[in-house]
Amino acid sequence: MSQHTRAEVAAMIDHTLLKPEATQAQVAALLAEAATLGVYSICVSPSMLPVQRTGEVKIATVIGFPSGAVKPEVKAAEARQAAADGADEIDMVINIANAIEHDFAAVEREVRLVREAAPNVLLKVILETAALDDAAIIGCCTACEKAGADYVKTSTGFHPAGGASEHAVAVMHRTVGGRLGVKASGGIRNATQAAAMIDAGATRLGLSASKDVLDGFADA
Repeated sequence: MSQHTRAEVAAMIDHTLLKPEATQAQVAALLAEAATLGVYSICVSPSMLPVQRTGEVKIATVIGFPSGAVKPEVKAAEARQAAADGADEIDMVINIANAIEHDFAAVEREVRLVREAAPNVLLKVILETAALDDAAIIGCCTACEKAGADYVKTSTGFHPAGGASEHAVAVMHRTVGGRLGVKASGGIRNATQAAAMIDAGATRLGLSASKDVLDGFADA
């Protein structure tokens, strides 16, 4: 982990609070903590928008979350509303059944619909990689790139199959690295795990335990 400094890792973090019972007071505390930690953004549920900004911290939200099993048109409407409510970034969940069935044209169509609904917002696409084989991960990454996504992301953190893995991140990085970002999210609780994801190719980290993770990295 010595090659990664605390500040470098902090600048990669989406400081996340997506528990359905989260309150506005907890979101305000999350934003204050994000400013203190120096992380890149906070990620909250769309019902929490708009958020009173603090400093340079970006605001991210989720759509089609966590199942992905809603109509693409509904996701597009969610994206349009999130952009209107001030979101800088959107993390959308694909229809996972399409990925499992290797229907990558369907994946591309829904990502493109969301992209067109919120053209000025950075778009990350959640694949739920723990539920997919490598061919599905590769196909989805390619479809996301064709549809105009900015990032591909491993997981919601809610699926019973699990969260991020070094293997999935490496497959994603090999497929789109250098053109799209790769976000690792789900089950990353300490600096060792975070460093492993970065070494595998992650360029963004979705964390709820951001302080615990950052405490494991040294200052420059």
